[in-house]
Amino acid sequence: MRHRAAYVAFDRFPSSKGSAVHIAQMADELFARFDGGLLCAIGGGDLPRYQREGTREIARFDEPVPNLIDRAEAFSAWVAGHLEPHLGTLEVCHVRDPWSALPAVAEGRRHRVVYEVNGLPSIEMAHTWPWAAPSTLAKVRELERHCLERSDAVVVPSRVIGAAVRGLGVPDAKVHLVPNGADVPEPSERPADAPGRYIVYVGALQPWQGLDVLLRAFARLADLPDLRLVVCASVPERRAKPLRRAAERLGVADRVDWRFTLPHHEVAAWLAHAEASVAPLTGCARNLDQGCAPLKVIESMAAGVPVVASDLPAVRELMADGEHGRLVPADRPAELARAVRVLLEYPAEAAAMGRRGRAHIAADLTWARSRARLAAVYDAVCGTITPPDRER
Repeated sequence: MRHRAAYVAFDRFPSSKGSAVHIAQMADELFARFDGGLLCAIGGGDLPRYQREGTREIARFDEPVPNLIDRAEAFSAWVAGHLEPHLGTLEVCHVRDPWSALPAVAEGRRHRVVYEVNGLPSIEMAHTWPWAAPSTLAKVRELERHCLERSDAVVVPSRVIGAAVRGLGVPDAKVHLVPNGADVPEPSERPADAPGRYIVYVGALQPWQGLDVLLRAFARLADLPDLRLVVCASVPERRAKPLRRAAERLGVADRVDWRFTLPHHEVAAWLAHAEASVAPLTGCARNLDQGCAPLKVIESMAAGVPVVASDLPAVRELMADGEHGRLVPADRPAELARAVRVLLEYPAEAAAMGRRGRAHIAADLTWARSRARLAAVYDAVCGTITPPDRER
């Protein structure tokens, strides 16, 4: 097949991470518009290198390259090889990172490039790869600039990261806000092994997620012996070892229930029956300078559960303090614990916050609305294209 559309991401797909939920929605919109397409992503494990679903094809890169930069460069070369057979028919290539974008923005291309910026590696790598040399980060920043400059449109999920992109020299007219979304779920049964009363954390376990802050806050709620913390981690169990040791040191290990890589619908059930959902994001550059739209906040509100979250600009774009939950200063375990305690002491108001959050998502932050915004971006970038011959 010769495709008219391609979606490329230096992310594992599918997975239990929020990024995979986002990729599924955005790729679905792209492929619905162009009658199928090619999706290139990271594989490994039991994921097949290649699969075909009607007019859609998925190719996965699974070369075991230990070094991140070397793996990213190998991925770029691999993507170039997969795009090459489609260059005569390709109209839009949607990318999520500079490693995906580099082969897509090559000179002489006929297709348009939509660069979706959910994070800037030049900022993120300082947290995920702290031993990276400043010169390496500078080179990554120049790669970002190069790809952003040559893209036809830049999509961002929040105003915060939109400002970061503009700070790299991207013209305002080229930046389009397409927020994350959620589908408001139908009522779900309580998980069979759910404790009677619990608060929940959903997401990955990187330091900037602030789960260590939540554990310290939870230690301050020791006078509530019937309250448990459920951690629905999107990563394998081995990644939780440092945090589980921290829970032991804090004396809360026997009050924390861990769940790993749950299917998305199971996570929704844990959210729906929680007393509160907690998003304790830290006040680091990763969350302040390039803050995205945390799916855990949006999906918690969609489930009708009040949210206790760090008071960061990107979070304030999604929820209002006292309206949909409580916002507290980042990295403050005592204030986080106090906010959770107040919600537990006023269950009627907490339930009302949950209902208002659910209504807010249904009115303003559904995936359908996000996909409509993305479709408008495709309309804008495709308006000047003369469609090439359609080889099938």
